[in-house]
Amino acid sequence: MLVDVVVEQAVVVIVGAGPSGLATSACLNNLSIPNIILEKESFHASLWKLRTYDRLKLHLAKEFCNLPHMPFSPSAPTYISKDDFIRYLDNYVSKFNLSPRYHRLVKSASCEKLTGRWQIEVENTKSGETELYIAEFLVVASGENAEGYIPKIHGLHNFVGEITHSRDYKSGSKYSGKDVLVVGCGNSGMEIAYDLAESKACTSIVIRSSVHILTKEMVHLGMVLLKYLPLSFVDSFITLISRFWYGDLAKYGIERPANGPFYIKATQGRSAVIDVGTVKKIKEGEIKVLPELVSVQETNLKFSNGEIRKFDAIIFATGYKSGIHKWLKEYGYIFNEEGLPKNKFPNHWRGSNGLYCAGFSRRGLAGVSMDAVAIAQDINLMMVERRVDIN
Repeated sequence: MLVDVVVEQAVVVIVGAGPSGLATSACLNNLSIPNIILEKESFHASLWKLRTYDRLKLHLAKEFCNLPHMPFSPSAPTYISKDDFIRYLDNYVSKFNLSPRYHRLVKSASCEKLTGRWQIEVENTKSGETELYIAEFLVVASGENAEGYIPKIHGLHNFVGEITHSRDYKSGSKYSGKDVLVVGCGNSGMEIAYDLAESKACTSIVIRSSVHILTKEMVHLGMVLLKYLPLSFVDSFITLISRFWYGDLAKYGIERPANGPFYIKATQGRSAVIDVGTVKKIKEGEIKVLPELVSVQETNLKFSNGEIRKFDAIIFATGYKSGIHKWLKEYGYIFNEEGLPKNKFPNHWRGSNGLYCAGFSRRGLAGVSMDAVAIAQDINLMMVERRVDIN
């Protein structure tokens, strides 16, 4: 047992004050279920406020991006900017009287076998105190994007230039006139490559996997059609439009997947790339497409086609890895070895022994909202059943 700690009883403890944690807390508040949000930073939505690049906009229309019980204003633009979304989150916190406890770094969380309650050990990084929360339910809302992932590449440690992960990228202004390689062809990688080219950097991008490239209007049309038509038809229709709009992208080094964009999203959680102008710059030669990066030697980078080129900087837009295993002791109740939900969507959010996860569905903010509503309703149902059993 811990000594010299502050011990507090709780009904629900939520780890993380990003959109997932805030939405879950709001839904619990709406059902009058007491809850505590623990956040390691000094403010909410830290990923959005600290780890997003300047030109970022939400890739989906606002109707697919609001959190529960608070739609965007009718006067808001269809596609919300980063700054506007941060203001939306600030207003969300105020509207639902959310009070995250900041500077709370979760060190460990384990389920006490005899009582079935969760013991969450927390360091208050501001005061230096250790806190222990005893909770009936634990919601992991720390997100899939806890730590930037950089793949192992032979000789990467020898690179004498700058190595950056996309989570630390802000703008291309400091790279003007430099040779910069972007590794990763998802939405972040493609948009960063565009931003670099706009900033007059000599830009290249590694595209090693097949990928669907769509305009935001195509994605919006597809999502609307999915409400009324079969997925296979929508995929075929949107892919046909994309082929007509962009032409044959294979000659520029961009292969389309065999399966459709919405099927891939539904089965793998991998989104199509929403083009912000990157394809035009690739076609015009402002952005060079390269195959897989296989080795590095000082400033010389070798690619799978045998080409060797010099670069001043490498920006890895290669995704994220979960940091859950570092503190969640019984992660097997809900997560696999990779820190992702064991159960497939739409049953991914509920584990056993009162453990839940929010924001791990790989379905953007719409998925966050679905998780928050489902978790709050499930906890409410369990509490009602317990009261009935007691009576």
